[in-house]
Amino acid sequence: MIPAPPKDELSVKVQNLSEPEVCAEKDNIDIRFMNPEIRRFKIQAIQPNYIGMLREDRYLPDWAACDMTGDPVFQSGTPRMVTIYETPSLWVVGHVFPGFWRPATVPVKIGERVEEGLHLIQVWMRVNERAEEVLVVYPPDGYWRARPLPPKHLGWTAYGSSFMVGPVTQEGRPVVALKEIRFDPETKTFTFPFRDGGAGELRLVHLDIDRMVLEAKLSGNLPKNTPFAALRSMYITETNNDVARIAWREKDKPRWGEAHVLDYPGGEATEFWAGRHVASRHNTSAPDMVFSRFEKGGK
Repeated sequence: MIPAPPKDELSVKVQNLSEPEVCAEKDNIDIRFMNPEIRRFKIQAIQPNYIGMLREDRYLPDWAACDMTGDPVFQSGTPRMVTIYETPSLWVVGHVFPGFWRPATVPVKIGERVEEGLHLIQVWMRVNERAEEVLVVYPPDGYWRARPLPPKHLGWTAYGSSFMVGPVTQEGRPVVALKEIRFDPETKTFTFPFRDGGAGELRLVHLDIDRMVLEAKLSGNLPKNTPFAALRSMYITETNNDVARIAWREKDKPRWGEAHVLDYPGGEATEFWAGRHVASRHNTSAPDMVFSRFEKGGK
């Protein structure tokens, strides 16, 4: 599924801009990846190492130390849902919320159909006679979330960390500004030109109860001196987080480096893992995230 690392694998510069936080519903973990040569890479969402030992999953929001009164997401009103594409094995659903922190100006296109004003897109698949939500994207800010198929003993698993593909800019929060999103159901591929130049692609290439593998591609004249991808998550304590630990592999080094997510100083990496060693009370079943196989492209 994921071949051995190539001898000419590329390194990326990893920046850790994370900050301490007490609100479990704020993304205080901010990891960014930089290398202007990168045009292809893999993103994996992998079940945490303790998934087989879970008897109870916790996934409800935790607002205990949060003041969200000024957040536009919390406006009252009735959300709207629309099915954009549907077959017996795959369907795509869009959502419009009463409020969101950025305008919903990114059109979503599947074939000849165009939907405007969507805040969230969900990809659902029918696997083993069950409907499974496996991937989501927020068009206004370019945030994605992915998860593998749930193990039988749980029946459902939580989303956790978000990731971004494309030039990351700071516009109140880190975002990837998109012009539009297109989806090809036959290849399970999203394509998305960026507001400031260039384009991205994200294709679902593998999915099972252990992991989801996504292949990301970048093309065109991308903005210079900007990260090409990022990971966003949250950490409060060792037992209240979506990401607590970082591991990274440096080129030609005989072992991986490991660190606490808030202590990781950044550096060079050919492969990067973010996850948990012990179960958290927040999104307990959420997957670990891996970024790897960084390439110049052309293959």
